[in-house]
Amino acid sequence: MDHTAITGRQLAAARTLAEMSQADVARAANVSVPTLKRMEGATGAVPGMTNNVAAVVRALEAAGVTFIDGDYSGAGGPGVRLVAKSEN
Repeated sequence: MDHTAITGRQLAAARTLAEMSQADVARAANVSVPTLKRMEGATGAVPGMTNNVAAVVRALEAAGVTFIDGDYSGAGGPGVRLVAKSEN
């Protein structure tokens, strides 16, 4: 997925699904909490440096979240989904 298409609401929803605090995500992505707050507060595409956005997305994906773009055939817009992790 193109990281420039990620929305602030997707980041906030993904963090909630992953049951992570802003501090947890910021630490995992190596960004500051204020930076993450600005990203999540965006009403549209996430503002900021693309490498920071990509780092946050990677941290959330590592926590089991999948980002869904607006072209997803089963929905009317961008979203997130919690991926079931296999138990070993």
